[in-house]
Amino acid sequence: MGSNERFEAESSTRISTHVLDTVTGEPARDVYVRLERRDADGWRLITEGRTDDDGRLKHALDDRQAGGYRLVFSVEPYLGGDAFFPEITIAFHIHDPERDYHVPLLLSRYGYTTYRGS
Repeated sequence: MGSNERFEAESSTRISTHVLDTVTGEPARDVYVRLERRDADGWRLITEGRTDDDGRLKHALDDRQAGGYRLVFSVEPYLGGDAFFPEITIAFHIHDPERDYHVPLLLSRYGYTTYRGS
C-alpha cells in the first residue's frame, strides 16, 4: 500500500504536518518527511512521504500506540546546498493515541519554528 493510501485510513490516529517557507510565504512543496517511532531498539520508520502542493502531509498510525515519535524533514533539497539546517528532526510524545496530532514546521534557510497545532 502506498503512503498516500495510508493517509486516508479512518480507524487510524493521524499525524499531520504543514511546512511553510517563511521567507517566501509559500508552502514548501515536495519536502521528504519520515515518521519514526521509538521502541526498545531505537527509532523505527513508520511511514514516509512528501509534502503536497500546499506543503501538507498526513501520516496514519494503524496500531495507535502512545510513546515517542519524531518527524524528520529532509529540507536541504528544498532550500539548496547552502542550507544551514539540511535536516530537521522534531521529536514529540503521543499521550492519547485516540487523538490526531498536527506538527507544523515554519522554515527558513537559517532557522525554523514548530509547535503543536490543531
